[in-house]
Amino acid sequence: MKKIVSIENAGMSFKTKKGMFTALRDIDLAIAEGEFVSLIGHSGCGKSTLLNLIAGLTLPTSGVLLCNNREIAGPGPERAVVFQHHSLLPWLSCFENVHLAVERVFGASESKAQLKERTEKALTLVGLSHAMKKMPGEISGGMKQRVGIARALAMEPRILLMDEPFGALDALTRAHLQDELMKIVAATGSTVVMVTHDVDEAVLLSDRIVMMTNGPAATIGEILEVNLERPRDRMALASDSDYHHCRSEVLKFLYQGQRHPSAA
Repeated sequence: MKKIVSIENAGMSFKTKKGMFTALRDIDLAIAEGEFVSLIGHSGCGKSTLLNLIAGLTLPTSGVLLCNNREIAGPGPERAVVFQHHSLLPWLSCFENVHLAVERVFGASESKAQLKERTEKALTLVGLSHAMKKMPGEISGGMKQRVGIARALAMEPRILLMDEPFGALDALTRAHLQDELMKIVAATGSTVVMVTHDVDEAVLLSDRIVMMTNGPAATIGEILEVNLERPRDRMALASDSDYHHCRSEVLKFLYQGQRHPSAA
């Protein structure tokens, strides 16, 4: 598969009152087009920092990150971010929240009718065609997060970057949106990089799981290939030996090889 992201010997340090703090070191990772990669590790291991580097929201203090063979020097429409909080503008409807992003990316090159069509298509893709005119205050937390995903997808990004997108949701809503995300990714062929704390979520969704060592100065400890056939059904996987093997390997890394310092 074609490589779309290349991270070469990247490191990230921050200035603090106590001096320089090294969050990440020696990060080497290649991500293929159409691949779903999860970043997992204990709190403080730099998962979100690495995602922000790929997004171009921060720049590395060492090494280089490439997207489609071009250096990542800042944010770009080919890389859309979905955060844990939906960040919807409360005075705009669901349609208007998505349309705002569409207009920013495609406004100079497409007609109003085309922009409207893009917006409606994205909301329909996440199952919200019935809620386009609703305001954020009138819909559930899960629906708000789906609007956030629709907004990102409407930009037609090459890469979808997700920072614990379902972390604040209840278990049933989370499971439903995981299933919806699998369908969306299958339909769009998007490349996805997702930060998660949830082992089951990582195994269910991913092609590879990147396991981070504890911070500070965190790096990639292991990378697990998840060779489960797609489409994936959570009920069928409940009794799948390969699923349980992958789950066991991640748990072994996190709770034996990288036991959190507070548990020591």
